[in-house]
Amino acid sequence: MTTTRTSPNVPSRTAPPPDCAAGRSVPRGRVLRLHGGRVSLRWRPRTTLVCLLLGAACLAVGVLGLTTGTYRVPLPDVLACLSGHGSGADTFIVVNLRLPRLLCALLAGAALGMSGAVFQSLSRNPLGSPDIVGFTSGAATGAVVQIVVFHGGAYATSGAALAGGLVTALAVALLAAGRGPAVGYRIVLVGIGVSAMLTSLTAYLLTRASLYEAQDAQIWLIGSLNSVGWSVVGPLAAALAVLTPVTVVAARALAWLELGEDTARGLGVPVGRTRLVLVVTATALAAVTTAAVGPIVFVALAAPQLCRRLVRSPGAPVVPAAFMGALLLSVSDFAAQRVLPATELPVGAMTGVLGGLYLCRLLVVRRRANGA
Repeated sequence: MTTTRTSPNVPSRTAPPPDCAAGRSVPRGRVLRLHGGRVSLRWRPRTTLVCLLLGAACLAVGVLGLTTGTYRVPLPDVLACLSGHGSGADTFIVVNLRLPRLLCALLAGAALGMSGAVFQSLSRNPLGSPDIVGFTSGAATGAVVQIVVFHGGAYATSGAALAGGLVTALAVALLAAGRGPAVGYRIVLVGIGVSAMLTSLTAYLLTRASLYEAQDAQIWLIGSLNSVGWSVVGPLAAALAVLTPVTVVAARALAWLELGEDTARGLGVPVGRTRLVLVVTATALAAVTTAAVGPIVFVALAAPQLCRRLVRSPGAPVVPAAFMGALLLSVSDFAAQRVLPATELPVGAMTGVLGGLYLCRLLVVRRRANGA
């Protein structure tokens, strides 16, 4: 195995050409060649370092989440519980209550981060996240329809949320179909309109529901990890095990797609098929997360933008966004448990506050940039 740098004068399928419109060249990074050069893996040292640091931060948050709280468990006792040698009370607190919640926060945050990175790259708009363009609202509406109209259980509600997100994505894609640089703005505007209609439909359904159904639906709509158990972690982990490799592999073409459809086609990228795969996988990531823990805002919007400033590389930062999303959601859930000592806030309420502040800041920055 050897490590080499690609030559800046030789175009290749593993590195996009200079972005003439932006007046800058796309950094090539480094290439690891395996099996006599038949297999090559591209990596960038700064991106790898950022992912390692974000992973270490997630580990630190996980240690705090497992050891602190109303019932404190020292770290050696937590390790004993994880190895199967803890006491009965400690094992119940750590393994049955805290660990599933932590893992679900990490998995859901990673899924939302990847979904947001793909949508923002495809739409070429920092507002092109699934919670802004209506896909999360579609999943929420599907779940509420199942709860109020069909009186379904937990699994039926999760399936309805997944179907609602996919149908909404299809509707937005059809309504915003077209070519040219304005397609990203069309997706955002159409998505906002669809989201508003779905939110109104959800509110109407809640007014027609019984008291208990409305309470169940409202708790689910906030987005919460308070009652998460292994029955939620298992299906979510299985879904990510299938969707993550497909998303990461397909996202390699996003750097070419950001250069324009004509340029991407000239480089041999199947634009239509690649975009379809990315839209389906990114929508499925957002939908399965919504089905598991309810609609959680802000994470898919902010994670790609935050890690893009850290990695400083072109293209969609799908893998760093997964680490950043996992960190944001785990930190938000930890704060939701600790901000009020006697009450555990839903994590959706915490991310909603942070998301509103972040969105205001993003709009102010873009306004200043346009004014300048």
